[in-house]
Amino acid sequence: MTEKKTGGPWKPGQSGNPKGKTPGSGQLQKIRAALADDVAAILATLSAAAKAGDVQAARLILERVLPPIKAVEQAQALALPEHGSLTDKAHAVLNAAASGELAPGQAAQLITALGSVAKIAEIDELAARVAALEERNAKP
Repeated sequence: MTEKKTGGPWKPGQSGNPKGKTPGSGQLQKIRAALADDVAAILATLSAAAKAGDVQAARLILERVLPPIKAVEQAQALALPEHGSLTDKAHAVLNAAASGELAPGQAAQLITALGSVAKIAEIDELAARVAALEERNAKP
């Protein structure tokens, strides 16, 4: 394993190129500075166009100003079979989602949770089998 080198030639915050590009001298900063005086007029024109029915102007304003509305799924109670395999429980979740009883996002989360439970059960089973083999093969 390689270790990170410490104590380079420069101190934290010190530039290796002190005569390098000054902050604010890039192309994007120059364009922003050139447009700064016109932003109010551009926004007023865009707003007037949107109010007059220009869908593209309205879309541009709304996409840049308002965050997208995300559908909020309400948590739904779902009775999974107490007995049976994890596969049976996963089928119950899929059937509930297919019939509309359960939101797709919630169904996906439950399937993921069932997969995690399956991995944990598999690890527990393997640990028990290894312990049984070690006990059987232990020398007295």
